[in-house]
Amino acid sequence: MQAIVKTRRAPGGDLVSVPDPTPADDEVLIAVRAASVCGTDVHLWEWNEWAQNRVKRIPLILGHEVSGEVIKVGSRVKSLAVGDHVSAETHIADGTCFQCRTGKMHICENVQVLGVDHDGVFAEYAVLPEVNAWRNDPQLDPALASIQEPLGNAVHCLLPEDDIEELAGKNVLITGAGPIGLLAIVVAKTFGAAQVISTEVNPVRFDLARKMGADLVLNPQVEGAGLVQRIRDATGGHGVDVATEMSGHPSSLPLVFECLRPGGRVSLLGLFDGPVALDFAEAIIIRAARVHGIFGRRMFDTWYTVKGLLTHAGFREKMGQIITHRVPISEVGRGIELIRSSAAAKVSLYPKW
Repeated sequence: MQAIVKTRRAPGGDLVSVPDPTPADDEVLIAVRAASVCGTDVHLWEWNEWAQNRVKRIPLILGHEVSGEVIKVGSRVKSLAVGDHVSAETHIADGTCFQCRTGKMHICENVQVLGVDHDGVFAEYAVLPEVNAWRNDPQLDPALASIQEPLGNAVHCLLPEDDIEELAGKNVLITGAGPIGLLAIVVAKTFGAAQVISTEVNPVRFDLARKMGADLVLNPQVEGAGLVQRIRDATGGHGVDVATEMSGHPSSLPLVFECLRPGGRVSLLGLFDGPVALDFAEAIIIRAARVHGIFGRRMFDTWYTVKGLLTHAGFREKMGQIITHRVPISEVGRGIELIRSSAAAKVSLYPKW
């Protein structure tokens, strides 16, 4: 089959012919119907410091966000059949560690990630463990089905305690309007947030944040030192009830706490390139802030919430607007460049070789 492979420890990737994968007894083989480009894929393509330290095996088929059709099942697979349409939960848990045995598979002590630790999905075919293959409505657009994983990140960020009342009627700040931040805007409004405030510097994503339903979109570069006051003024001087950091920009970490009301809640998803300074006494302790680190999605609680959201046509329509470009998987390098040049929000990949 054809696949996009990291063949060397250097920037880029190559379109090469590799053997067709064979599913193990507890795995399924899927024909890829759609994939999408994640920020992780960009890091791996650029081969930045994080990628150099994280990736242990080369060659490696890249990609992890996917939807496809099951074309073969292993001998022990019971819950899936040939012809099923599925997406991938990309975190492969061992099922035996303390975290897995206490209902926290998403933070498995030995987690493996598709396209990082295991061969990924930028290929004609891919193998998934049965437990990681999430069955979809066959009528769901494959492109939308492929971005359920980042949608799950957005849901987990906003509902880390699985309590919708934590959003209903609340003022919500979302720093960074990348694909997950944009999805978070739609999720927050769907679950009844009174006001959603978004910060973003990229003009494409700035405009999309408005289209997704953000009540106020602010450019930190334009607002400068007045950014915190603008947000406080928009919340009657009290600050936001919920803040989610999704940009990974060092200035956003203190920002979310400076804008938070006492007793408010913060979810941190964005990954910073290095250590970031924060005055813990002022930011967290005196403010009595509740802080959640977000990694992946709760397996599989979050997926059921996502499934419910996708039953609504209006939600699917907004979600589709986040996909600004669709390119063949064989041209994934072009898709990555669209993201790096700030021309794209989310790039969907379709199987054309």
